[in-house]
Amino acid sequence: MDYLRRLQMERPVLFWIVLLVAFLLGFQLLLFVVGLILGPFGVPSWVPLVIVLGVLVAIARRQQRSR
Repeated sequence: MDYLRRLQMERPVLFWIVLLVAFLLGFQLLLFVVGLILGPFGVPSWVPLVIVLGVLVAIARRQQRSR
C-alpha cells in the first residue's frame, strides 16, 4: 500500500492509469466468470452484464446504508 501512496504522490497520472486498467481487467474477469457459469444455460449474451451490474449496484447500496 505504501507503494501505491507514493506512486499517487509522485506520479498521479501513472497512478490513475494503473487504477483504470486494474478496474477494467477486474470487470472483464468478472464478466468472463459469470459468462462461464451461465454459459450452459443458453442465456443471451447481455445477461452476464446485467447480473454483474446488478450485483455491483446492490453492493454499493448496501455500503451506503451502513454509513
